[in-house]
Amino acid sequence: MKVFNSIFDFKSDKKTVVTLGTFDGVHFGHKSILNKLIESTINSDEESLVLTFFSHPRMILEQDSDIKLLNTIEEKAQLLKELGIHNLVIQKFDNSFSQLLPEDFVKQVLVDIFNVKKIIIGYDHRFGKNRAADINDLIAFGKKYNFEVEQISAEEIDNVSISSTKIRTALQSGNIKLANEYLGYPYFINGKVVKGKQLGRTIGYPTANIVVSDKYKLIPAIGVYAAYAIINDVKYYGMLNIGTNPTIGDNPLTIEMNIFDFDEDIYDQEIEIGFIDKIRNQQKFNSLDELKLALSKDKEFALNVIK
Repeated sequence: MKVFNSIFDFKSDKKTVVTLGTFDGVHFGHKSILNKLIESTINSDEESLVLTFFSHPRMILEQDSDIKLLNTIEEKAQLLKELGIHNLVIQKFDNSFSQLLPEDFVKQVLVDIFNVKKIIIGYDHRFGKNRAADINDLIAFGKKYNFEVEQISAEEIDNVSISSTKIRTALQSGNIKLANEYLGYPYFINGKVVKGKQLGRTIGYPTANIVVSDKYKLIPAIGVYAAYAIINDVKYYGMLNIGTNPTIGDNPLTIEMNIFDFDEDIYDQEIEIGFIDKIRNQQKFNSLDELKLALSKDKEFALNVIK
């Protein structure tokens, strides 16, 4: 997959079949749309093209928006690549871009730059300055500039919306199994391993402390989880804690993973953490011995889930 960090960076001699949207999560609902895109280019000379935006339009148009996203832009690119998309164009969404008139967007972007043969778009899609144009305008532009418009049905759009909402709600309540069911893959985060207080080492459960730099990335609810880590392209299993370690006093929120059968120095490395299932809620124990007993039970639970 070729990745372009601006509409104006895109170059290809081939016609394209285009869809556009935020595609946050690249979940089952999105895949039904993206599969249409991929199928449209099978046994043809056209290439598939996904146009997405960063920052999320709501971050720009709604200044007080505290939206949390299922994917960072890098994670989204990874998931789209795995599906087999030919081209991903990531356009910076800012106030200037939001002022582009509908026909200017169609002529200057879709026609002149993307060389569009077909666009696959939601029946309720609105575009251009003040979201002034709708699907009927796009169909009219298609006739004028000689490209096809394929509408995505209301049912499919509803599936995308419902799935996204259910995934976010499930993650925020710690229901990892439900979130993964809607996603079609284990929810994951990427972060850097940093030094922590190293309390885990003293009680037999050393942990890798993970810092997620992208503040807009949705972190699942506080609790203990069965999880995996991808380190240097190798998958390791373990148990993960998101919480404040209340047993040892007031602490900031941390993400810590005890990686089973692993003893390597990975400080300052970027690793991927995948969530498999929730083990329990955060608890405050009366002593470190009680904490150690709970961790032993957590590990047994995690090992059973992994099997």
